[in-house]
Amino acid sequence: MISKETRKKAREKAEALVGQMTLEEKAAQLKYGAPALKRLGIPAYNWWNEGLHGVARAGQATVFPQAIGMAATFDTELLKEEADVIATEGRAKYNASSAENDRDIYKGLTFWSPNVNIFRDPRWGRGHETYGEDPYLTSRLGVAFVEGLQGDGDTLKAAACAKHFAVHSGPEALRHEFDAQATPQDMEETYLPAFQALVQEAGVESVMGAYNRTNGEPCCGSPSLQKILRKDWGFEGHFVSDCWAIRDFHEHHMVTKNVRESAAMAINNGCDVNCGNTYLHILGAVQDGLVTEETITEAAVRLFTTRYLLGLIDGSEFDQIPYTEVESAEHLALSRRAAQESFVLLKNNGILPLDKAKLKTIGIIGPNADSRAALAGNYHGTASRYVTVQEGLQDYLGDSVRVLTSVGCDLFRDRVENLAFPDDRLSEAKTVAKYSDVVILCVGLDETLEGEEGDTGNSYASGDKRDLLLPESQRKLMEAIAETGKPVVLCLMAGSDIDLSYAAEHFDAVLQLWYPGSEGGKAAAQVLFGEVSPSGKLPVTFYESLEELPEFTDYRMEGRTYRYMKGKAQYPFGYGLTYGNVSVTGAEIAARPDGSIVVSAEAENTGVETDEVLQVYVENTDCGRAGKHPELCGFLRIHLKEGQKACFEIPVSKNVFTVVGEDGVREEKGTHFVFYVGCSQPDARSLELTGKASLEIHYERR
Repeated sequence: MISKETRKKAREKAEALVGQMTLEEKAAQLKYGAPALKRLGIPAYNWWNEGLHGVARAGQATVFPQAIGMAATFDTELLKEEADVIATEGRAKYNASSAENDRDIYKGLTFWSPNVNIFRDPRWGRGHETYGEDPYLTSRLGVAFVEGLQGDGDTLKAAACAKHFAVHSGPEALRHEFDAQATPQDMEETYLPAFQALVQEAGVESVMGAYNRTNGEPCCGSPSLQKILRKDWGFEGHFVSDCWAIRDFHEHHMVTKNVRESAAMAINNGCDVNCGNTYLHILGAVQDGLVTEETITEAAVRLFTTRYLLGLIDGSEFDQIPYTEVESAEHLALSRRAAQESFVLLKNNGILPLDKAKLKTIGIIGPNADSRAALAGNYHGTASRYVTVQEGLQDYLGDSVRVLTSVGCDLFRDRVENLAFPDDRLSEAKTVAKYSDVVILCVGLDETLEGEEGDTGNSYASGDKRDLLLPESQRKLMEAIAETGKPVVLCLMAGSDIDLSYAAEHFDAVLQLWYPGSEGGKAAAQVLFGEVSPSGKLPVTFYESLEELPEFTDYRMEGRTYRYMKGKAQYPFGYGLTYGNVSVTGAEIAARPDGSIVVSAEAENTGVETDEVLQVYVENTDCGRAGKHPELCGFLRIHLKEGQKACFEIPVSKNVFTVVGEDGVREEKGTHFVFYVGCSQPDARSLELTGKASLEIHYERR
């Protein structure tokens, strides 16, 4: 994290530089495409860049698994390594483009990532950009990502951005006009913790406001949110609007009368840079007496403080990073490992891992089997080579096993060829299955079916999902393959909860691949054939149906996520099988002087070598919130060889001993707690699926 002294010096430089500018020059610097100021030797700079899971939208880059897949790793060190690679490649690309005087969009060093909104409803199309539904998991992974991206020196390697502040998590179609009503209790318990952690623990350089209103105030012009951010949490970086969000103030939210009032509301409430064009009218707002020059000066100073911290004006040690760092062998290997760690094995009747020596013919079927789009997710870069699941298996098997393939169906249309009858690839798929010893069936979605409103060409609901079902074309394909009676391993490539009840009943194994990045096919082959054990855990709940959930537009947490749900999950948060057999055989708690605790857990593996994720959940038995289940408070990815037993320490924050009241005030309350230590959530469904109960530790805090 940048030290206070370093930030102070950078701000002093920024104040001196901005002090030489005219009002017009200062105002011009508040647009995301900031122009050059030649008389002061300042080059142009575009603030808009994306780095969600690799440098995005700017040509060649390492494409990591989508964020939701990275969340499934429960691996903070991996997130930090990934973000460091993104910063390295971002620097390499910035250095190269700047040398060519190319300062276009997506070529700067201010990355508008990570997305730490809470994936509270499986219908939300952008949920796969997040780290899932749990505030604690989201905060730990988000902090690791920011630390990796920004580095730990006196110069920011790149600048991260916590988005979208605050509360936003669908529906996409209404986001420009919607008022997300969240209780003070839900704000403090669920919607704000990750943002607070990124600000106070990781020193995130930027925060982006959401499109929606939160409790009546537009997020990019909210005095309430700014008070939390700057006064309560001490945020000193810059604030950026979501793109064209300020225009929504007068066009959709109807909280201002015109564009000048909207510009004034945003900048007067702490929005320093406008992604959009509303700040073209900032001088008009000054003329109308709505904005002072001092306010514009402060915004410009904050922005130039960031540019100094990045070394964009004085130069930095990162200026020599060469372009050859982009998509290096080491970076691709990390992407492949990330994919391996992200896969979640949901069902296995013993068919996995596959044995190449026992197979003569394998069938690879499905619209996502050979799909590059299903590797990438959204907000992605461009890989020099994409290894699809089909290609990964073909490369892995070589000439030793015959591979037959069929797309089986279109991703969502009723036919592949426009002039053909409906279901024109079903017969081919059934034929392939009949000739195969085992079928790898690859179904799911891609960014055209779940994503951002206006960014996906989504045919369903402006980026959101209408339900939890796969498209009808794929459901027909699943039924047709099941009818052949052949062994089937279903590989699901999607970024959210999909109804897997049919697959669980009819297929031998179910493996969740998410959107696994450009190396996804290689990783899938290695996992399917047992070179690597799957070890990912679900960062979201897979529900039985939407009927148990509140309305999509209801932002109360009651009935949502594993912490408050009322029904039984199809597959629970924190669940995932391995090829090993790891159990927690003992656990104890030790208090630390600062009020936190350490959980020491002994784990034993009686199966094959594997990674596993130890998970700690807590329940306040004195005064916990009604209807709230034990919640995640600690986790650690571990590795155990066959037959190995080892002890591991998992730190747990003293925050677990607090309770949030209906007024949103958090305070230490209660003395009796139960901690659950295991490899899954301590719920009945996880016990049913794994056959393993978490160890309970009753702890009295004195």
